[in-house]
Amino acid sequence: MTVLFYICAALAVLAALNVVLQRTPVYSALSLIVVLCALALVYLLLGAEFMAVIQVVVYGGAIMVLFVLVIMLLNAGKETSRQRSRMARWLGVPLVTAFLAEILIAVWRQFPPGTTLPPPPPDGSPAAIGHLLFQSHVLPFEVTSILILVAVLGAVVLAKKEF
Repeated sequence: MTVLFYICAALAVLAALNVVLQRTPVYSALSLIVVLCALALVYLLLGAEFMAVIQVVVYGGAIMVLFVLVIMLLNAGKETSRQRSRMARWLGVPLVTAFLAEILIAVWRQFPPGTTLPPPPPDGSPAAIGHLLFQSHVLPFEVTSILILVAVLGAVVLAKKEF
C-alpha cells in the first residue's frame, strides 16, 4: 500500500513537471490529466473515496475537457523560445532555492521528529464533507457560488456580439 502511494505521488510530481516544461499546450493539458488522475489514486489510497471520484469526474473530466476545448479553439501552437532577461537569469536560481527551502521548512514543521503516532485517517465520506460544507463553511461556499455566477455573467457580456 505504501509503495503504491509513493509510486502515485512520484507520477503526479513528474507529470506536474511535464506540465510546466512542455512547450506544446495540448501535451501540457494531457500531462495535467495524468496529474489529476494520480492525485485521485492518492486520495483513494488515503481512504477518501468520495474525493477520488470527485477528482476524476469534475477535474479530470469536465475541467480538462474545457481546457482542451479552449486550447483547440485558440489554435495554440508550439511555444517559441525567447531570450531571457538578465534579471530572470540572476534572480531565478536564488528565488527558486528560497522557495524550495520554505517548502521544506513547512513540511518539516508538519512532521516533527518526536511524533510516533500517525494521525487519524480523515473522514472522506459524503456525509462528513456535506456537514463541513453546509454547516461549518457555508459562507465561503456561498461566496464561491456568487463568484462563479459573476464570472459566467461577465463571460456572457464579453461574448455578446452587437447586431
